[in-house]
Amino acid sequence: MALGNTSALRRELKAALPERPFTVRLWDGTALEATEPSVPTFTLRSPEAIAHTLRAPGELGLGRAFATGLLEVDDLDAALRIVDTFEPPPLPIRTQVRLALGALRACGLVAPPRAPATELRLRGERHTLMRDRRAVRHHYDAGNDFFALFLDRSMTYSCALFSRGARTLEEAQQAKLELVCSKLGLEAGERVLDVGCGWGSFAIHAAKHHRAKVLGVTLSEPQATVARERAVAEGVGDLVEIRVADYREVLAEPFDAIVSIGMVEHVGEERIDLYARRLAALLRPGGRLLNHGIAKLKDLDTPDEGPFSERFVFPDGVPLPLSRVAMALERAGFVTRHVEGLQNDYAETLGHWIQRYEASYERAVSIAGAERARVWRLYLHAARLGFQTGWASIYQVLADRP
Repeated sequence: MALGNTSALRRELKAALPERPFTVRLWDGTALEATEPSVPTFTLRSPEAIAHTLRAPGELGLGRAFATGLLEVDDLDAALRIVDTFEPPPLPIRTQVRLALGALRACGLVAPPRAPATELRLRGERHTLMRDRRAVRHHYDAGNDFFALFLDRSMTYSCALFSRGARTLEEAQQAKLELVCSKLGLEAGERVLDVGCGWGSFAIHAAKHHRAKVLGVTLSEPQATVARERAVAEGVGDLVEIRVADYREVLAEPFDAIVSIGMVEHVGEERIDLYARRLAALLRPGGRLLNHGIAKLKDLDTPDEGPFSERFVFPDGVPLPLSRVAMALERAGFVTRHVEGLQNDYAETLGHWIQRYEASYERAVSIAGAERARVWRLYLHAARLGFQTGWASIYQVLADRP
């Protein structure tokens, strides 16, 4: 059989996968049809798509092929559900060999494809100051204008609060910011530390509506620049200070309250106890902490969020179990007063982000490039699925230092 003929590959796949809740369409126009109706179609645009999946079987190889445009799907949400739930039958060595030969005949001699340009593989010790700065730069390399495509006007990059009556994303984000302020019981003149302040939405809200004095820290200079400009525009430039710094670099200033929204996921198992001790040391006796972050509910022993997110979106991002975060806070001397889960709220938040992103997709391509735009399309849909299926939740933990 001549190289470049896909018939042997399709025959062997059909035999190896007698039940197929998906269709696979190949670069020559032929297809391996599904055995069920109304299922997604995976289209392989080039033999290199198979080379990616052979080089890195599973989530990473599929993600690389999708990021580079070599793999397309007609229904991204349905395709992600298939990847998440489909379990192929065990394949004997004989079948594996026949599949490999079929792939060789279909693809010919394809050089191992390079990793996509948007992929980052960090090296060295996890969660050092230098490595964390590199990880943050990679995530925000897309630029402020890119994130503005799908965030609300306040540029709040975290779970919104829909479960208490908000109808729009803007309303839900304001409701979340006010919920945090009310849980902390903020009063005028109190000193507040905002760890991982992003574009300043919480700092500005707390200063504007509660007259708190807020220090926000972020590792992203572009974020800090926008946050400072927005604080001045909102008339609270005298109450809000934004620094480019890590939480470990904040001096021992006695704060009345600390808020950490969407940051604990980036601390890691290696630093979670240090994180809790550092925050405790920055609070005055009687000070309050509101820790808002994603927690995994499954795959509790895996070291990261998954190879695709680890390489393309959130390098070193590791949602820990809620119990591990609570233990770190208790070890540091905090007393937990209240815990609230917002799993459904984050799924709905991501739905709004996806709708906005898809509506501005061509603009996303022009800002960040086609490859990064595809990465984020895949990531946003996959993240929503994680909350819908119960892989992860998000918790607000209110604690204080006696």
